[in-house]
Amino acid sequence: MSSLHELARQLRLSFTDTSDAISLAALLSLADDLVSNSSSVEPEVLSAQLEQELQTIHDEVVDHSSVYHAQVLLAVLFHLKAVLTPLTIITFWFDICLRPALREPKLATSAVNNAKELILAALHSDDERYQDKICEFRTRLLDLYLLDALNEGSEEDVLEWAELDTAQRERKSCWKSNLEDILLRFGEMHPLDLMSHIHQHFNLPSLRLQLLMFMNLYTSSPVFESLAANLASQPLMSTLLSSLLYDNSSTSCAVGLTILVKLLPMIAVHASAELKRMIPQLFTIFVRVLCWKERRNFHDQDDDGVDFVDEDAPKMPALRPETDWQQLELMFGNSSTAPSSVKLFTYLYYLFPCNLLKFLRNPIAYLTESDLECPYVGDWESTLDASEIRTKSEHLIRGHICHPLIIWQDAQDELLKPDFWKDYDVARISSEAMPLDVRFTSIAFRERYREKSPPEYASSSDEDRTPAPTEPASTRPNEIRLSFQSMVATSVLLKSTADIKAEPITQPWPRNLFSVDDASTTSKPASEADESVFEPDNPPTPSRVTQAISGLQREVLTLRNELNFELWLSRENVKHIGRLFQDHIISRNAEVERQGLYNKLRNYRTQVVRLEKELREHKQLASSARQKHTDWSSELQTKLREFREEKKSWVTEAATLRTTRKEIEAQFSAQSTLLAEANAEVFKLQTFIKEHQHKIDRLYDYEAQIEQSRKMQRLWDADFDKFKRRGEDIDVMKSQWKQMSMRLESLEQTQMQMEDQARQHRRQIQSLESRQAHERAEDRSTRYSATALASVTADKSVLMNANKRLQERNTELLEEVEELEIMVEQLRAQVSGRQGLISEPPQSPLSPLSPPIL
Repeated sequence: MSSLHELARQLRLSFTDTSDAISLAALLSLADDLVSNSSSVEPEVLSAQLEQELQTIHDEVVDHSSVYHAQVLLAVLFHLKAVLTPLTIITFWFDICLRPALREPKLATSAVNNAKELILAALHSDDERYQDKICEFRTRLLDLYLLDALNEGSEEDVLEWAELDTAQRERKSCWKSNLEDILLRFGEMHPLDLMSHIHQHFNLPSLRLQLLMFMNLYTSSPVFESLAANLASQPLMSTLLSSLLYDNSSTSCAVGLTILVKLLPMIAVHASAELKRMIPQLFTIFVRVLCWKERRNFHDQDDDGVDFVDEDAPKMPALRPETDWQQLELMFGNSSTAPSSVKLFTYLYYLFPCNLLKFLRNPIAYLTESDLECPYVGDWESTLDASEIRTKSEHLIRGHICHPLIIWQDAQDELLKPDFWKDYDVARISSEAMPLDVRFTSIAFRERYREKSPPEYASSSDEDRTPAPTEPASTRPNEIRLSFQSMVATSVLLKSTADIKAEPITQPWPRNLFSVDDASTTSKPASEADESVFEPDNPPTPSRVTQAISGLQREVLTLRNELNFELWLSRENVKHIGRLFQDHIISRNAEVERQGLYNKLRNYRTQVVRLEKELREHKQLASSARQKHTDWSSELQTKLREFREEKKSWVTEAATLRTTRKEIEAQFSAQSTLLAEANAEVFKLQTFIKEHQHKIDRLYDYEAQIEQSRKMQRLWDADFDKFKRRGEDIDVMKSQWKQMSMRLESLEQTQMQMEDQARQHRRQIQSLESRQAHERAEDRSTRYSATALASVTADKSVLMNANKRLQERNTELLEEVEELEIMVEQLRAQVSGRQGLISEPPQSPLSPLSPPIL
């Protein structure tokens, strides 16, 4: 427990800013020592004492307004998270320390990461004693994200955001981004738990759009691809499809369509059976979006104060009474625009082309055969308009190229046979689906077969291009001017994949936007104006301000949704490009291997011919070898007789050696007695050596360490000298390369000047030729003197000779530039071909046989 008291004492000194306080690194090392030594103490006892000490320090010493104190406390808590219980983090530290840290934008990134890790540790805990508290904490975090953070789908939150200053906006943005990060990382660790919590909150229509925006971020995560199979079998997937079928908000439908389009290739790869079961629902969603009716659901007041209701607004089909679903109505402004169904059609057309065309031919019969119950009042025949579906889907079919599978199979084979994309990945499906659209196909073919136009035509087209006419400026003082060109440019930029640098808005909202329409408010008496200052409620926001903010708010969400989809699609395209490049490398390697095998086959054939020739030679040699073998056998018989005689002599010698051995054994028996006595003496000596062995080993270790240090010092000195020499060589080569580059640039400029002079001379020649032709024509009428014609001819010959010399000089400069480029490439290859910090100096391209520079 001494380490715990020491940590508490040093932590108090750090918070009181005394001179005896240690550094933050030493303080964190004390915390790590406490965690490493916690195995010797009961975990419950240590955790209780630690929590009591930390709570006392927090209540007595910590300054809640100091950012440094918060960073120190978060760092200590992060290093002690192995000892802290999830209950303490949830019930105590989250409200007084972690939650304010997530709201503070001035806090260091490391401190914010420590706070996130503590919260994730509590969420990720598997302690059975605190499972109820952990589940409540997970629900609470999601509630804070939905109710406490900025809801971009709520007009009240946006109006409140507009009234905040910069510091408050930064706090709210920091709070929301940190909560999103925590929930996304929790979803990566526990996807099923997060999906179940989202499914529980999906029943409230007011939270549905914000949940869809979060799911849009969640599905764009790089690690979500492996989790798509879990989502396909979860109730959240059916809830998402129900939202697209039932809700009347075009914004939520657009976000939901983006999520669905991203999920289709993931589910197709990881859960194709689940995707096939969802085909009727997907087609129904497509038809609903295709035939989306733009509505005006507003109540305005006329001059008499009577509410005005648009009677011509299209009526949406009513849901069945037994359908347990609360519809999400219009959320922004007085009108709604229909969401785009092109992307959904493109992906469905890529995955199930035959079934989609069969559905479009007769949607009512297809849904009836699929046994899909109509969720609206009535049946499918009264709900769907086949002629409208055929009319609106015609431009989609015309805008897509023919799918090859339409020719080779029908709708039934498409569902029963193995899918053609069963071995594809998500990136390949996403990249191959988009070119089915004629717009992307035309872009691809235009880039593939693009031919550069002549420069003269390009310059003439640029000169003929005139700026678009601008509208005259309005003379009304209260009119709000918005640049349509800037809005379109912003939308196109957000849809592109270029890097965007967003600058904060420094100009305030226009004052005339928030001015009240009634001009009588400007002529209020001074007394009424003074009394209005003390009114407890804010004045009501003008209706046109609310409409403008709602429209801008919906546009921001739509553009953010499109940007998120384009970023996801760009990432998948990059993955597909990498796979195609890898396939190209593999095919190229296979061609090289095939060529190598062909060369080996030719070598093998040559070897067969050579071996057959050698076989004939060996057969001839074998016949001669048999004769030699006969002679060799007779010679061996002679040697065998000699060996037998030699063996007899060896037997006699062995008898003599046996007698000698008996004598030696007698000597061994006498020596064994002496050896036993010597062993006893050796045992005593070994016992003495073992008593002092550790001292001897320590001396040997010291000697080995000293010798190793000397060797390392010598190696280091040699390597450092060599490294220094190589650095000087590199500097010399860099200076040579720089000189070559400058010389190349000067030669290129000289070449450009010579080309300009040649162009001017050609123009002079053309003008003189035209002048000569003109003078010849006039000579026939006016009979000029021969001297003028001779002078023109002489000028022409001089210019032709000058032009020829310039062309020759230009050719020489081009050859010299090519030689310099080759030398620069050699220098670059030598500089980039170095291996490590120390290597042999390369040869200079200017002097291949020169010795290395030292």
